[in-house]
Amino acid sequence: MGTNREKMINGEPYLSMDPELEDDRQRAQRLMIRYNASEPGDYEGMHALLKDFVAEIGENTVLLPRLQIEYGYNTRIGSNSFMNYDGIILDCGPVTIGDNVMMGPRVQLLTALHPIEDHEARIAGWETTAPIVIGDRVWFGGGVIVCPGVTVGDNTVVGAGSVVTRDLPDHVLAVGNPARIVRKI
Repeated sequence: MGTNREKMINGEPYLSMDPELEDDRQRAQRLMIRYNASEPGDYEGMHALLKDFVAEIGENTVLLPRLQIEYGYNTRIGSNSFMNYDGIILDCGPVTIGDNVMMGPRVQLLTALHPIEDHEARIAGWETTAPIVIGDRVWFGGGVIVCPGVTVGDNTVVGAGSVVTRDLPDHVLAVGNPARIVRKI
């Protein structure tokens, strides 16, 4: 059966307003307040805060404030990656970001799924999740939104303002809403 946290992590239906999950979100919010109040340029201090908060973070990775991560324990970020201002990682499901990933301002990585046809379940707070996987050497322009269950392949570039609703293979340029492959790179 499992707790709502275990169900959430495994992509099973769970109640999002469970007291344990609420405690987890509040803990994350408190840490995000500290993180976002870091002295400008204190990348070592910011990295240390993230190292104790997210499941994994590689060396030389910088995520600029104002950063919002929902839980932390479902986020893994490789080395030498960068997220510009106002990034959002809703990691109720697993989020994996590779090495040397560059993300423009206001990128959103969203793993939550809500019931579409079962209105009562949605009102009651039932959700599921689907993981996001971002390969190595990916570049997202500003304002990119990555939807639940999406995998973005290595060396792929996604243009500013795009909404990625389905998997993108390695070595492509994708743009638009929904993001469509324009060409191989």
